[in-house]
Amino acid sequence: MRVLKVGQAYPQDFMRVLLDITNLFFEDTKLAKKDMVPDLVVHFEHHTDEHFTISADATLQADGEIYKSHFEQGYETEGTEKDQKIRLKRALSHVLLDTLEQMTGIKQQWGILTGIRPTKLYHKFRKAGLTDKEIHDKLIDEFSLTDEKISILNNIVKTQLKTIPDLDTIGNEVSIYIGIPFCPTKCAYCTFPAYAIQSNRKQGRVATFLDGLHYEIEEMGKWLTEHDMKITSVYWGGGTPTSIEAEEMDALYKKMFDSFPHTETIREITVEAGRPDTITPEKLAVLKKWGIDRISVNPQSYTDETLKAIGRHHTVQETIEKFWMAREAGMNNINMDLIIGLPNEGTDEFEHSLSESEKMMPESLTVHTLSFKRASEMTHNKEKYKVADRKTAESMMHRSHEWTEAHGYTPYYLYRQKNILGNLENVGYSLPREESIYNIVIMEEVQTIIGLGCGASTKLVNVETGKITQYHNPKEPAAYILSFEEAIHKKIEALDVLYGFEVSK
Repeated sequence: MRVLKVGQAYPQDFMRVLLDITNLFFEDTKLAKKDMVPDLVVHFEHHTDEHFTISADATLQADGEIYKSHFEQGYETEGTEKDQKIRLKRALSHVLLDTLEQMTGIKQQWGILTGIRPTKLYHKFRKAGLTDKEIHDKLIDEFSLTDEKISILNNIVKTQLKTIPDLDTIGNEVSIYIGIPFCPTKCAYCTFPAYAIQSNRKQGRVATFLDGLHYEIEEMGKWLTEHDMKITSVYWGGGTPTSIEAEEMDALYKKMFDSFPHTETIREITVEAGRPDTITPEKLAVLKKWGIDRISVNPQSYTDETLKAIGRHHTVQETIEKFWMAREAGMNNINMDLIIGLPNEGTDEFEHSLSESEKMMPESLTVHTLSFKRASEMTHNKEKYKVADRKTAESMMHRSHEWTEAHGYTPYYLYRQKNILGNLENVGYSLPREESIYNIVIMEEVQTIIGLGCGASTKLVNVETGKITQYHNPKEPAAYILSFEEAIHKKIEALDVLYGFEVSK
């Protein structure tokens, strides 16, 4: 841990940005308080001249050494007060980043970007009329990205526009997320709504939750039908939606098709079957019955010792068997996930996972980088879990880029997380024409996504202003059961306001 002292007083949002930049280099950086001795002390000077050029200087004192940096950026107009704040934040971020890179010898390939969705920034510049060359130069000059990261963003944006040619106008439709909060067990790195299904079934919560979800689907279906809304995609997530029984799945899908309008024009329905130990012939038959053939079968790793360490109660062999079972049952678009940096895994184990993936060649392969999420068991007990260092994680990510390109996969979505190993990223790759529409629209925030079920987030996107608001369902089944009726009516009121409809009574 490092303690950072900033020599000047800045607003809280500025301090948060400076802390985020420092955390790219050191875990758990704290801002200095009166009783704390800082080991990083930074002083800034900044100025904007009459030609709208902002300049910033930083002097960093650390470990008995002094590091200095200077940055200048010109702008064509004075900009609004908000613009001026953003420009100053970026300038301070640049000089702080540079001094920390000098100090540590670490080059941050994402530059000053600490947000989740860098592709969204690329789309913003594209829609403003900038050429690829102009965007490239802007991302280097104003954000310090490397050529490698800009190249992957460019490739992703091009693929997204091929997959969804109407990406810029798709906001007149909605997508639906439906959360099933149960899993056989909870993985050590997980913070999703995922509760052990057997104990919850014994307490009657599974059946009661499903009753509430049926109600939510039916009520939302009425609203969608009343307003003649078209649905782009439906994503069943969780938890693991295939944790429940086949007949329970069948009843939910019937409710969905009976309740939602224009089901014949839904472009994609996905069901996560991420835990291989939940997949059965009966459940696959239900998916096939309803015409659903896009699922996930997630190995995460092809090393049994790793699976045990992270709390997944299935074997590598079971993953392989369930993949082929799904394929033989008619699942024609299967995604598989791998995670870089799992406990005790290095380049050899990751290479083995890629070799096993080659035997199956799923339609899409999502490569995640381990993230230490605040509420996960792994974060609370870091001493138990030995994970890869930054250099090894970078090597594995680079290898994933090489392997996917060599095997005909193209990156089609990307996102980043706080506390992600090596300040890397999560990348979804797919074979041609097998990209997930839902993954694109949720990452690029181009349309409203209505969340139903436990832990589901409704993201309300105002396509005119770009403003995004969210409404969250309770994460715990017990809390959801007590409040699902209130939750659906609050969501419908928020949707009425967003679209300018008369608020439902």
